[in-house]
Amino acid sequence: MSLINETHDPALKSWVEEANRPGSDFPIQNLPFGRYRPIGVDEDFRIGVAIGNQILDLQGADLIDTSDMNALMALDTAARQRLRREISRGLSKGSAQQQTWSKRLIAQDAVEMAVPCRIGDYTDFYTGIHHATSVGKLFRPDQPLMPNYKWVPIGYHGRSSSIRVSGQTFRRPRGQTKAPDAAQPTFGPSRRLDYELELGYFVGGGNALGQPVSIEDAEDHLFGVTLLNDWSARDIQAWEYQPLGPFLSKNFATTVSPWLVTTEALAPFRAALTRPDGDPQPLPYLDGGFNRKAGAFDITLEVLILTERMVESGLPPERLTLGNAGTAAYWTAAQLLTHHTVNGCNLQSGDLLGSGTLSGPAANEAGSLLELTEGGKKPVVLANGEQRTFLEDGDTLILRGWCERPGAVRIGLGEVRGTVLA
Repeated sequence: MSLINETHDPALKSWVEEANRPGSDFPIQNLPFGRYRPIGVDEDFRIGVAIGNQILDLQGADLIDTSDMNALMALDTAARQRLRREISRGLSKGSAQQQTWSKRLIAQDAVEMAVPCRIGDYTDFYTGIHHATSVGKLFRPDQPLMPNYKWVPIGYHGRSSSIRVSGQTFRRPRGQTKAPDAAQPTFGPSRRLDYELELGYFVGGGNALGQPVSIEDAEDHLFGVTLLNDWSARDIQAWEYQPLGPFLSKNFATTVSPWLVTTEALAPFRAALTRPDGDPQPLPYLDGGFNRKAGAFDITLEVLILTERMVESGLPPERLTLGNAGTAAYWTAAQLLTHHTVNGCNLQSGDLLGSGTLSGPAANEAGSLLELTEGGKKPVVLANGEQRTFLEDGDTLILRGWCERPGAVRIGLGEVRGTVLA
């Protein structure tokens, strides 16, 4: 099944000239959705599409009749594709819509962005096998991966109320921790605060309670992808996570990018799901021809850090890692959605599925400081001489993502920024 159509044509150009700039995150081949309002204006957030350095107001352009992003996301696949084609044609060079739509543009630096939609429920998975193996070696050298890892997508239910959009600041969390040689735990601020490089998969149309979604139909229930940073307090996590898993170590903050890059926009960057020789193949309910052939996403992922001292010195952010989601994830987004519903669980429009930390096989592809520093044993040394084992107060973490392949126009996922406060 071909997912490529006229909206992906590499020769397509927009009358919004910034969208034609090489390296732009938001060329006409992307068209991600987000919610915005002018800075300083107390009004409801509107639905827009990013094009170059501008945002097109979809209601103002008479393309939609709702300000409810979740309702738009719940449209069926055919309706979403029609809307994408209509937006693409109207923003193309030579379009008859240019004169009218140019009045419906607003600069991205003139707006306040919101979380892309109303997030009802949030489930975080553990699809990064290199991350799971590296972390497992720190805690269980004799058995890094649990016996179920290669058979079932592992996940836990997170907290949607603390999810915020890029630019989030949050207080360093407090909780119980226990040193290995201590007789009892102590209470105080986390000293092993970490980031997690993830993708967020947003549900479009939901399913009725008791009606599982098959692997063949799962793609129709996925609306789009964002960058996601699931901040983690590793010392609190180590003390609390057995026997029921993460709790206070995870629910204090999660940051997402403001733009929802649709699965339609990602069509040219699909990748095959591959398993190492000797690994078991998925059980039949998690296995399908399209999922094997094109279930993964070829997305480059980057993590940068900006410390307070770097800001004071006028230094730019410094890269910590660079990797790829396609080689990091053991399970696809469709498999996560199918597994989530196989017991009859009902997902709803706007529900968020986190990929889990996406680390590659090489040391410089790690998606967390826990891995980069081998549990705090080997500090990361920055160019200005600063060292980090875990995050310090004032540190800003930046996640970026983009897709590029020969024969396709590069598209970006924007970025996620978050800053730790004392």
